Amino acid sequence: MTGLADARRRMVETQLVARGIRHAAVLRAMATVPRERFVPELDGPDAYEDSALPIGHAQTISQPYIVALMLEAIAPESTDRVLEIGTGSGYATAVLAELVAEVYTVERLATLVAVARTRLAELAYRNVRVREGDGTLGWPEHAPYDGIVVTAGGPDVPAPLLPQLRIGGHLVVPVGSTPRSQDLVRVTRRAADEYARESLGPVAFVPLIGEAGWPAPGPERPDPSA
Repeated sequence: MTGLADARRRMVETQLVARGIRHAAVLRAMATVPRERFVPELDGPDAYEDSALPIGHAQTISQPYIVALMLEAIAPESTDRVLEIGTGSGYATAVLAELVAEVYTVERLATLVAVARTRLAELAYRNVRVREGDGTLGWPEHAPYDGIVVTAGGPDVPAPLLPQLRIGGHLVVPVGSTPRSQDLVRVTRRAADEYARESLGPVAFVPLIGEAGWPAPGPERPDPSA
C-alpha cells in the first residue's frame, strides 16, 4: 500500500502540477482518493500511470490529468452541488465527493452503477447519490447545480443540461462530430438565457449515449465506440 501511496503522490506532482493544475483542493483530492480501488484488480499497479484504463463494458477510467483538468474547470467550492454524467467506475465521483458538499451522478449501465455504489460505500462517501438512467437528460429534480461534469463525448452540449446549471456555474463536456474525437468545452451560464462557451483543448472520450447524445448501438446501427 505504501508503494501505491507513493505512486499517487508522484502522479500529482508529475502529471498534474507539472502540467499546470493549480486548484489546491483538486490537488488535495487527487492525492487522497485511491485510484487503484476503481480499476480492475490486474491494473492496480498501473493505476497511477499517465493514461486511461479499461473498466469493462467498452468504458474507461479517465487519465488522471483529464480528471483534474475537468474538475478544476468547474471551479469547485466546498459548499457546491455538482452533477456528474457518466459515473463509470466511480473514481471521478469520489474525487468530486472530496471537493464539494453534494454529488449527484448518473450512469446508464446498471453493472457500473452497482460497482460504483459498492466502491463509494466501502470508502464511506456519504455525500454522493448514484442514479441509473440517461445522463444526457441530467437529474432535474436536484437542479440547479453549481457545476456539471460530463465524462463522455457527445455531438454537442446536451441541451437538457443547460437549464439545470445555476447562473454563474460551469459545465464541462467533450464535444465532437465523431464519437471518439472531441474538443473539451466549458460552458458558463451568464444569465437565464445566456451561455458563454470556450475550448479547453482536444480530448478523446468514449461516446455519450442517450437522447441528447449519440444513439445507442442496436441491430441496425453500428456501435459508435467501434
